[in-house]
Amino acid sequence: MKQRVLGFALGVFVVALLGMVLVTGGHLEAQSRIQSPHGTLDTDCAECHSAEGWTPILERPAFRHDRTGFALEASHGQVGCRSCHQSLVFNQVGIACLDCHRDAHRGELGTQCEACHTPRTWSNQREMFQVHNRTRFPLFAVHAKVDCQSCHRGQRPFEYANTPTDCGTCHARTFEQTTNPSHVAAGFSRRCEDCHRLTAMDWRTSAFNHATFPLRGAHTRLLCAQCHGSGFRGTARECVGCHRADYDRTKDPNHVRSRYPLQCDSCHQESAWRPATGIDHALTAFPLTGAHERVECARCHVGNRFAGTPKDCYSCHQSDQARVQNPSHSAFPRECEACHGTSAWRPASFDHNQSRFPLTGAHRGVGCERCHGGGRYAGTPRDCNGCHADDYGRTGNPNHASSGFPRTCQDCHSTNAWRPANFNHDGAFFPINSGKHRGKWSSCGDCHVNSGNFRVFECIRCHEHSNKREVDDKHRGVSGYSYTSAACYRCHPQGRAED
Repeated sequence: MKQRVLGFALGVFVVALLGMVLVTGGHLEAQSRIQSPHGTLDTDCAECHSAEGWTPILERPAFRHDRTGFALEASHGQVGCRSCHQSLVFNQVGIACLDCHRDAHRGELGTQCEACHTPRTWSNQREMFQVHNRTRFPLFAVHAKVDCQSCHRGQRPFEYANTPTDCGTCHARTFEQTTNPSHVAAGFSRRCEDCHRLTAMDWRTSAFNHATFPLRGAHTRLLCAQCHGSGFRGTARECVGCHRADYDRTKDPNHVRSRYPLQCDSCHQESAWRPATGIDHALTAFPLTGAHERVECARCHVGNRFAGTPKDCYSCHQSDQARVQNPSHSAFPRECEACHGTSAWRPASFDHNQSRFPLTGAHRGVGCERCHGGGRYAGTPRDCNGCHADDYGRTGNPNHASSGFPRTCQDCHSTNAWRPANFNHDGAFFPINSGKHRGKWSSCGDCHVNSGNFRVFECIRCHEHSNKREVDDKHRGVSGYSYTSAACYRCHPQGRAED
């Protein structure tokens, strides 16, 4: 009986508990069906709404708009929320100016309204001028005082792109009406900035810079039209472009017949034609130095001929070379400057070290004729044997010819002296003068059996290896062995049997 009562009580408790769960679950399910009209908004409702009702919202909401990344400044802070948020889903509103504001410029000035305008007002002309200075046409001086429509006139409302930036387009009427001087009659350039400063407050502060052709001397007194009679573009800057007639009619001296250069400034100054200063030869292709400075012009410029005058020494000094006999120059090169200076013929100073055969050691004390016999310079041999073949042939200790020594003397000798010779056979090749081979040979030919090729040598001929079979047996299994002298040297490079 007691167990039945206890079971009944437990059942009532479970039923009551289940009822609470069902009721609670039903309440949560009902609440979940109420969707926020603002979409996903990570903000507490109490920041804008009160417990009395959703509307009206609080007079001073606690919600901070700057947390969204778009702070409400100036005019933006004075409009109602629904002015920008047409939909209650607040995060579906754009933050670009053009999302709310119609572009009066129709896209011609880009989409960044904030580059010129501020949230305070659309007509912030001062700031617009600052922006204008970052364009291709900064506003300086008088341009900074004019109204926008003064330059941007005749265009569709508020469309400023493609406005010309050259002065002549806006100031063409001013250009045409100017009479002192008459810009049209003088053929002046329509580039106003060539003569007028962009920073000036009026036209009168002209500052044309004649930098392409600085005006000096008599040129400063000329009228523009005297040089620019046919306009300004393409006006010649060289003297003869204006003074060819002066050049042609001059008779003392006759510039045309004498074929004077057309570079007037070579002899004349800009102040006046006379006095002429003469050609500065230092500016030509043949500067005058040494004795040439004292020579009369006619000596080189025969018949007043200037153009095409030769610049090489031989053309003027051919007769000098022909009559010189000590030494005879008949076989010498025709480049006089190789041995002589312009100051005088003597002393001659040929620097042999600048040739293809520099003189070193004993060669420095040898007379020229020892190598250049018969005054012959061209084709003189530069190899040692060309001059020292006799020395090679008469040398007997050792006998170079019988030993088949090479004729490249520099292999063993230097230009200082024949002795001591410095051929190092032991260090460079094989220890023939030391060790077991010292005193075992009498001439190079004992080993170098081919006198025409010292790379050929013989080992087997001197050593008691006549029994090839016995030597083969001793070297059985030795890698690379063969019964040849080259193989002997390969394994015994120092001439020792133990190697």
